[in-house]
Amino acid sequence: MKYRKVLDTHVHTDNSFDGHHSATFICECAELNGLRGVVFTDHIEIDAYLERHFDRTAVQSYFSIVKARSAFTGRVIAGAGIELGQPVYDIETADKVARALKYDQIIASIHNPRGRPDYSYLDYTQEDVDALLKEYFGEVLATARWNGFDTLGHLTYPLRYICGDYGMEVDLERYSGQIDAILETLVANQKALEINTSGLRQKLGDTMPGEQIVARFRRLGGEYITIGSDAHYASDLAKGVEEGMDMALRCGFECVTLYQKREPCLIPIE
Repeated sequence: MKYRKVLDTHVHTDNSFDGHHSATFICECAELNGLRGVVFTDHIEIDAYLERHFDRTAVQSYFSIVKARSAFTGRVIAGAGIELGQPVYDIETADKVARALKYDQIIASIHNPRGRPDYSYLDYTQEDVDALLKEYFGEVLATARWNGFDTLGHLTYPLRYICGDYGMEVDLERYSGQIDAILETLVANQKALEINTSGLRQKLGDTMPGEQIVARFRRLGGEYITIGSDAHYASDLAKGVEEGMDMALRCGFECVTLYQKREPCLIPIE
């Protein structure tokens, strides 16, 4: 490891519908690879909360994390978290979920437009992209204003598919007003912005968001950055995280953030 204290704050277990390994096995891999800690953030998609039984998997996930934490005390930090998808689509349920268990970190994300599938399942044409991205950034801004989370997950998520899978070019300057409003809201509410490194190992070839937005967040007064691989397999644990730490330093951040009991702890990048 290039850095002394590497943390991966966005990791999924087999309690996520798209996860593949247990929290205990992931902690074993983290220890073997010299990580200081991981935060487990299994999916809870608010717009399909009961339909897809996230009420059950949330509890299963939490107690599997607590078990792993107990087994690895003093060896690997094992944070208990969730990735709360589409919280503003049903704020009452989102607030209830956020209060239900003693989480360390809550990631807020937007994975799909209202009433439509995940961005990964949409068909894209150049004519549709502008309206879709304006809608996306509007939902993210509403999420930032909701403020019931700790870190904002993978801002620019649709680019994973628009640019990565479809090879379309997107000029983010067209959305700079919306993006600035999102970042300014995070700053005002003292929330973190996530550097999600999954795009580095995918066709996108970049973090979400990219360096320009991370640097803008810092210039606007952003203090807290989390860095997560968004791993769904143990083999992807911490992939790209050190590159994310490099980026954070270039953008003016001297620390990454680890949330414990929903409180930010600044960990020096060294």
